[in-house]
Parts: sequence; C-alpha cells; structure tokens
Amino acid sequence: MFQATRRRLAIWYTAVTTVLLLLFASGVYLYVRSTLIERIDDTLNHVVEIVERCITNSRCASTLIFEPINADADKFRINVEASLRENTDAVEDDHIDLEWFSPTGKLLWSTLSEPLNIPIHANRTGETVRVVKDESKDSKFKTSDSPLLLRQITQRVDVGRQVLGYLRVSHPWFEVTKPSRQLIFDLALGIGLMVLSVGASGWFLSGKAMEPVGESYQRLKQFTADASHELRSPITLIQTNVQVALADLDLTESETTTSMQYRQQLKVIERLTQRLGKLVNDLLFLARQDSGISKDTFSPCPLDALLMEVVEEQQLLAPEQEITLSLDLVDPPASETNPELLENWFTLVGNWDQLVRLFTNLISNALHYTPAGGRVKVELARIEGINRVSRLRNTSAQLQVKVTDTGVGIPAEALPCLFDRFYRVDPARTHSTRNTTTANATGSGLGLAIAQAIVEHHQGHIQVESTQGTGTTFTVTLPITLES
Repeated sequence: MFQATRRRLAIWYTAVTTVLLLLFASGVYLYVRSTLIERIDDTLNHVVEIVERCITNSRCASTLIFEPINADADKFRINVEASLRENTDAVEDDHIDLEWFSPTGKLLWSTLSEPLNIPIHANRTGETVRVVKDESKDSKFKTSDSPLLLRQITQRVDVGRQVLGYLRVSHPWFEVTKPSRQLIFDLALGIGLMVLSVGASGWFLSGKAMEPVGESYQRLKQFTADASHELRSPITLIQTNVQVALADLDLTESETTTSMQYRQQLKVIERLTQRLGKLVNDLLFLARQDSGISKDTFSPCPLDALLMEVVEEQQLLAPEQEITLSLDLVDPPASETNPELLENWFTLVGNWDQLVRLFTNLISNALHYTPAGGRVKVELARIEGINRVSRLRNTSAQLQVKVTDTGVGIPAEALPCLFDRFYRVDPARTHSTRNTTTANATGSGLGLAIAQAIVEHHQGHIQVESTQGTGTTFTVTLPITLES
C-alpha cells in the first residue's frame, strides 16, 4: 500500500513538473522564434531603406541603375542591360535576394537564378511564402518538387509622383527553421533529463515523506495484532467457563424455572463469545497479513480435493436451507497426454488452511444470500498460458474458481466497496432471504476482506459480478506457482 502511495506521489511530482517545463519551453520557443522573425524583418526593411535612399539621391551603389528619360529629368527608367551584367547563376543560403518589378507587376530583374512566380503585392510587415521549385526543368514531366520557404518584404518605389516599380527583398526562411529545430531538440533533451531527475528526486522525497506515516502505520498494525492476540485468551476462558456451566446444568436431574432461565442466558453468552472470538481471529489474521509477520508455509495443494472437502462440509447446511450445492471440475483437454501434468492438473503452490478459509467464506456467503430453492455452483478450471519466449505450456498456468449463486444479488453502487473491511451491504438483504440464527444473521463485514487478503497473498486476484434479483458470481484466479 505504501509503495503504491509513494509511486503515485512520485508520478504526480513528475507530471506537474513536466507540465510546468513544457509551458516554460513553449514560452521560450515562441519568444526565440518571434525574435528571429523580427530580426529578419528588420534586416529586410533595412535593405529596402538603403535601396530607396540610393534611388532618391541618384547615387545608387546597388545593382539597380536608374537614369532619366528626358532632359528635364522628371521621369526615370531602369538600365536593365547594365543592371543584369552581374546577375548570379545560383543563390547562396545566406544571400538576400532582390527582385525588381515594373509598375504593372512584370518582373524586370532578379538576383535569383529562377523566377519565383509569386504575384506582386506591397507588404512592409513581412510574410512567409512557400515556393515549390521544379528540379527537372529539362524533363517533359515534373518528377520531384523541392519546397522553398522565404521571408519577403515588398516595397513600392516612388520618385515624386511617379511609381518606378516594386522592389521585393527575400531572405531564406532557414535562418528561422534551423535555430528553431535546434532549440526544440535542446529543449526536448533538457526537459527529458530534467523529468528523469525530477522523477528520481520525487521517488526519494516521497519515500522520505512516507517514512513517518509508514512507521505510524506499522505501530498501529502491531498494536492491532497484539491487542487481538491478548483478547483471544479472556474470550477463550469465558467460553470455556460457559460451556462448563452448561455441562453442569445438564447433569442436574430436576430443572426449575430459574435454572432454565440460567441455561438460556448462558447459551446467549456462548453465542456472543463465539461471535466475538471469530471477530478477534479475523482481526488477528488481517493484522498479521498487513504487518507481514505471518510465517505461512506454502506447499503443493490439490485444489480439487480441497474444494471437495469444503463443498462436502457446506452441503451439510444446504439441505436444511433447501439449496442445491454442486461442484464442477472442468476436465483437461483430450490433446493433453502428459501423465504427470494430468495427475497434478489442479495442483498449485499455496497454504492449505488459508485456501480452505477463502473458499469456505465464499461458499457460505453464497448459501447465506441464496433463498430456498436456489442453486450454488462451484466451478474449477485450469487456464493454460504460453510463454512467448520458450514456447512452453503451463509456464504461466492459472487455476480459476467460480462461485455462482442465484441469490438476491448486490447493488451496483456497493460493488466497489465490497472488499472493504467492516463494509456491509444493506442489512435488510440478510433478513429478506430467509430466517437465520442471530449469530449468522449479522456478519462482521470482514469475510470478503479476508478472502481478498488470502487471494493477494497467493499472488492472485478476485473479482465479482452481480445483478440484483439474478445472482452473484465470485471469480478467483490463482497462479500455479508463486513468484519469488
């Protein structure tokens, strides 16, 4: 229980820290990415300003050469021949490319080796465009497309009231994507290492936090075990003295009214001490199981013989209650020919006394909550397992026992709490089935808790399915061999 709590605390520590780290990393990533985009946009705008300044001052040192059209110099044109003499054949990754368009949007000059075929429109804030370039220019059919991402700014160039054209400045987008990918990798690596560190630290700190709770719980369980053990002796003495007193009364030949009342009171005391003794024994058993001080020995147990013995004992009560109790053993498959395996088909490693107590509780509960004329069926089957590595059978075989009754059933809302200690479903269910003795009519609510403790002690699991008015089925699955 404490290991599960410690594990949950460590998982919560790690999960919360992971969420916080992811939020922090997302903020860092968005901030760095926006900073890179702003830096590129500033660079592009700076290039546009330089070109515009050169055009305005008529002392342009850039690639574009402007000259007046007439003597009055009120109109200008571009000397395309002189401008294109240094046109590059290829574009380097870190190169800022320029494109010049006519006022009508026709491309006149470009530093790019191939036109981008992107419609021109003014945009001073910067935009990201995706260009698909055809790598098989000489082929009749397009064979492969290589996408190209560019960051662009487009500026209209005016001289006075005359629109000379449009200048588009492009910058490769890789200066954003490459650092962004590297940043994502670094952040992912850092978060992964941090999560591992937090997980280890959370496991250590949760262990430290659980130490005082564990010590208190251990002391409480030890106290419960000691108190239960000490209570057994006086209860046993009371019961012994009551039985002696009843025996002495039986030897008396003549019975007066006083002696009869005395006998009746002693019988009530005997029943109450029996109930109290059973409750103390149950508490002692659970306390020893919880504290781990129980030194139970495990040995091969033929579960079929054990169930036959338990069913035979419970069948003594079934006729009185007018209930049919049966045991069904599922035969091994006809393909199984191993004589040693067939001989031990229903044998498992466990504690005989605990298993007897387990199935006695389940079968007696089924009989108790089944009305007259009902049926209780016990079924034992072997579930074969196959080890995928060794391909050997019966390496993970299990025995499954189903106890099915046609009783009043259990409400769906009560099923999750059914195995809790001292939990009892509506007491009216007990009286609605049939008349029982006072000792049997009111249980302590520990029977199913003990059954679950025994099943878990044998590394198995127990589950219940029930429908009100139809019946209940308890399924116990136990491994053939126990893991060390």
